[in-house]
Amino acid sequence: MAEGYCVKCKAKREMQDSSEIVMKNNRRALKGTCPVCGTGMFKILGKA
Repeated sequence: MAEGYCVKCKAKREMQDSSEIVMKNNRRALKGTCPVCGTGMFKILGKA
């Protein structure tokens, strides 16, 4: 599982139900939810 920053909890947490997406500028990103508060989490990945 991927680790991301939850803005609501203000802490790094493991993303729940994360999936890889491609943004409009053709960059990869992970989108998931915080396991504690349920807020949406987002992490931009490197090029490739």
